[in-house]
Amino acid sequence: MRSSSVPELVPVLSPGKHRNPRKGACFMEFASYLAGERWSDQPACTHPLLAGLARLVNDNVSDVTRRSMVELVPRVVGLNSPDPRIHAAICIRAATIALPLSPRAHQRALAVGLLAVERYLEDYETSLPEEFEPLIGDAFAQAPAAEQWARGFRRGLTTHPKHFARRAAPRIVLNSVDGVVRSVCTDSDTVLHQMLADAIDDCELLISAGTSREVSPAPAS
Repeated sequence: MRSSSVPELVPVLSPGKHRNPRKGACFMEFASYLAGERWSDQPACTHPLLAGLARLVNDNVSDVTRRSMVELVPRVVGLNSPDPRIHAAICIRAATIALPLSPRAHQRALAVGLLAVERYLEDYETSLPEEFEPLIGDAFAQAPAAEQWARGFRRGLTTHPKHFARRAAPRIVLNSVDGVVRSVCTDSDTVLHQMLADAIDDCELLISAGTSREVSPAPAS
C-alpha cells in the first residue's frame, strides 16, 4: 500500500545514516519509517536503484533543499517492482539531466553509461514509454564530443544485463549526482531535487500506472 501523506511529527531530514529517528533521518530512513519497516536506509518498499539515487541526493544538497524534499518521501513507499526497465528509466533520467552540466570526464562516463543503457534494453528486447524517446538524443546533442568518445570506447564491448543492474546502473547514478555537484555553472540543489522528483515520476509511470511488467531474462552471453 502506498502512503500519500507526511505525518505531523516526523524525523528531521539530515545527511548520512542515523541509528534511530531521534537522531534524525535520511530520505530513505524516513521512507522505512513511513512504511512501517525496520529502520534502514535500504528498505524493501522502494526500488534499490531509486533508493540509491535518493540517498545520494539527500547527502549532496543543503539543509534547506533537504527539508523541501520531505514531501517526496511518501511517494517512494511501495514504489518497487522487478521490471528491469526501471533500472534503465532511472539511469536515463539521471544521466541525461547531468550530462550537459557535468565536467568533461563525467560527461564521457555518462555518455558511456547511456550507450550501455541502450544495449541493456536491446538485450531484454524491450523499450520504455514514448516519453523517454527524446531524452538520450537531446542530451547527446548538448555534448557531442562526449558521445563521439563514448561510441569509440564502447565499440565491441558488452555488459551482461545482470551486471548492468548490479554494477553499471548504480555507477551511472553516482556519476550523475557527482557530475551535477561538480558543475560550476548551475544550482546543483535545484537540479538534484528535480532529478529525484523526475525519477520518482518515471517509476510511478512504470509501476503505479500499471505499465510495469515482468520481462523475460536476456539470454546469457
